[in-house]
Amino acid sequence: MARFEFGRGVSDFIVAPADGIWMVTPNRLVTFWDSPVDGTQYTDLLDLGGTPVTSVTSDDRGQLPGFSGPDGVFGMWADAGADDGRRAWLYAHSGGKGEPGNPGAHWLFGASSPDEATGITPVRGDIYLNTSTGDLYSYGTTMWSLKANIRGPAGTGGWPTVGTLNGVWTIIRGGGTNPPLTVYGAPTGGQRFSVLPSGSIYSDATANTLYNLGIGPTSAPFGGGTYVLGMQNASVVPTTTPAAGVVAYAQAGRLRVLQGDGRTVTVGSSPQNTWTPQSLGFAAWTCDPATVANPSTKYLAPQRLYVCGINITEPTNVNSVVMFARGYGGVPSARFAAGIYREDGTNVTATGAPVALAAAGQTAGSPPQMISSHIGATAIAMPSTVTLPPGRYWITWVLTTGAATDYAFYHVQNEAPVAAANFFLGAPFARAWYLPAQTTTPPSLDQSAAGVLTDHDVPVMALALV
Repeated sequence: MARFEFGRGVSDFIVAPADGIWMVTPNRLVTFWDSPVDGTQYTDLLDLGGTPVTSVTSDDRGQLPGFSGPDGVFGMWADAGADDGRRAWLYAHSGGKGEPGNPGAHWLFGASSPDEATGITPVRGDIYLNTSTGDLYSYGTTMWSLKANIRGPAGTGGWPTVGTLNGVWTIIRGGGTNPPLTVYGAPTGGQRFSVLPSGSIYSDATANTLYNLGIGPTSAPFGGGTYVLGMQNASVVPTTTPAAGVVAYAQAGRLRVLQGDGRTVTVGSSPQNTWTPQSLGFAAWTCDPATVANPSTKYLAPQRLYVCGINITEPTNVNSVVMFARGYGGVPSARFAAGIYREDGTNVTATGAPVALAAAGQTAGSPPQMISSHIGATAIAMPSTVTLPPGRYWITWVLTTGAATDYAFYHVQNEAPVAAANFFLGAPFARAWYLPAQTTTPPSLDQSAAGVLTDHDVPVMALALV
């Protein structure tokens, strides 16, 4: 047997009624069956490149692409998803004989009568639609006969007849003296709502009211609200300073405003012109180190897993856990481990095994006393960069083995069994605690587990993207 070719014929178009006339339908999925109702779908199809497919899609002009049917099949019922479930018979371009209908019959289209149309050779049963008038013809044995007109009467409100339409059709819908939408097409005049030839909209009315307004795709995030403005994240963030105004947009789920002074303000963010973690190269920190007093030197206790709370207010990329050393000259062996955990205790990321840590305070350009005293931020790299959604997290740090004086750290002094950082109401979240006898980062955390201790001086820690 052989496969027969379908599609790409003069009549192989998908059509559907629209506004009283038949119009071609682009980008419509079409499946093929062995029966006009129910039946079995043909799925053994090949596109022109020989690739197996189970269906085809009409192109941007509504025509079916070329394809090959199943072996030995010369005709199939095509289903384009019509509302009434009807299917149309599709013949192969060569071989076989058709079963339903009259072989050779086609739907034809033109902007004039069929007798004036050129380039067609009608056969008995052909249907012709005059797209200008809506007249529908059928071809008999020798001539075309007008059968019907499928263009219905104008609806309530009708089509305007005043003025010249250039590219934009102006439509007035509704009846009475106050229709729901009035469009004044003149470029100047009184209050109006205009759809311009560019596709832009304009209104100079003083009381424009919308139920919901979405900026962006049709899936604008209304969040189930009523009388709200939904705004998609900007695909291109504005960078040019606006003149005599501001530009509002969404980015990473936050409302931002580019002001006329060139500054970008995040609505609900921290106050302007303050020292933030980001202004000093960090993504977040446990506390502002500038507010911490250290009356005496403290050292990391070996195998003590220090746990500090971090609050993330917007999606944040990080790849390092950082501790602030008061004095650390470096140890060549792998003795340190760190990790990041969610509030529910599950692990986000952590070192797979203990790592070595370079001496503190050796960044070129640092104050001399930081360099000579080995004071500064020390970072442990995570296996990869992670994005932390808004929420509360714990970051951990442990000196897995070594001497009790290996690493002096800046700390928040605590003289009580519970650190003052553990100050909360509602859902408990302890920002400062530790676990003894830990040789690496654990698979999960539980602040309420037996063995959790809080009687320690809390280290200053941070997250960073380096």
